[in-house]
Amino acid sequence: MELKHYLTVLSMALIVSSILGCRSDAKTSREPTSPKSPPEAASKPKTTATPSNKVLTLDEGMIANIKIEELVEKPIPLVLTATGKVQFNEDQVARIMAPMNGQALQLRVKIGDSVRKGETLFFIHSREVAAAITEHIESHKDLDLAEKTYLMTKDLFEHQAASRISLQQTEGDLAKAKARVARTEEALRLLGLHVGEDHIPRELNSRIPIRTPISGTVIERKVTEGQFVQPDVNPLLIIGDLSNVWVFADIFERDLKRVKLGQKAEVKTAAYPEEKFVAQVSHIGDVMDPATRTVKVRFLVPNPGSRLKPEMFATVSLLVDESLTGLVLPSGAVFTEESQSFVYVQQGERGFIQRRIQTSTDESGRVRVLSGLKSGEKVVSDGGLLLRQMEQQRTEDK
Repeated sequence: MELKHYLTVLSMALIVSSILGCRSDAKTSREPTSPKSPPEAASKPKTTATPSNKVLTLDEGMIANIKIEELVEKPIPLVLTATGKVQFNEDQVARIMAPMNGQALQLRVKIGDSVRKGETLFFIHSREVAAAITEHIESHKDLDLAEKTYLMTKDLFEHQAASRISLQQTEGDLAKAKARVARTEEALRLLGLHVGEDHIPRELNSRIPIRTPISGTVIERKVTEGQFVQPDVNPLLIIGDLSNVWVFADIFERDLKRVKLGQKAEVKTAAYPEEKFVAQVSHIGDVMDPATRTVKVRFLVPNPGSRLKPEMFATVSLLVDESLTGLVLPSGAVFTEESQSFVYVQQGERGFIQRRIQTSTDESGRVRVLSGLKSGEKVVSDGGLLLRQMEQQRTEDK
């Protein structure tokens, strides 16, 4: 009985073992095989613009194609920059107004025309002109009578036939007549009429010429042919000489001590970004703007070809007497990629390595080094593109 029970237990154990072994083989056969990884050589690293710290070695032929510059501290002039606006030179602007009531006739100019000093722009026909001419002629007649009366009274006084009072009265009448003649002649001159040797105006008509007192260009015209005009503060014509202009710039209070009369400056405009106009400080304002804490400074700027136009915006660079000492580089020596600036610094005789630096712009076309380099180091100032290409090729070959 015991032997039979033992054989039964043994048989059941063999069956369970067999079943478990079959399940293990089936699971193993169903597991997917992992795909083989592609060869490492098939994947290439991406090229980045981040400067590396590996030394690039050039042969003698390559070194001959680059230029190396040793850094030396040099004085860096301080430049004061301000924004401004181009304006007329008021010393060379004429505002033509009507001297009296009348009608504008024979208008000869229009906007943009060039005129010369003394040139007639138009005429004004006025009754007041005829009245002024008449008064002048009458004043000369009165003067002739006063002179004859004085001479006759003087002769009578010398022969004791006239009193001293009579002589003094004729002297007073003569002086008044002369004063009236002088006043009427001046009135005619102000009207643009010339008086001849016979004291009679050369133009005996009711028209007066309106002439320009300066040479220049007609900038504005507010009168038309046949228009009736009157003397007031509104100009009929504006003549401007644009051979030089004014530029007004706002200088901050903290920088005012660096500005002096006669100081040289440069002016640039958006219309001519590559050209610099020479300027000079001609006036420093006496009043400070309380809102902006700035003072208006006026610059006199020669304007060949009248290229600078009033109301243009301008940038003024003022060279001050002060200076700093620092390191400067040509702009072509600096590479800027991904907001990072770097140069190639020489290591040994033929080795070069990238070096990150911080810079600021300079008015002379060079860049000022703020950090990353020191005096005595040698950098590639020209031909650095060759090193950059070698570095990129090295990265792609990895």
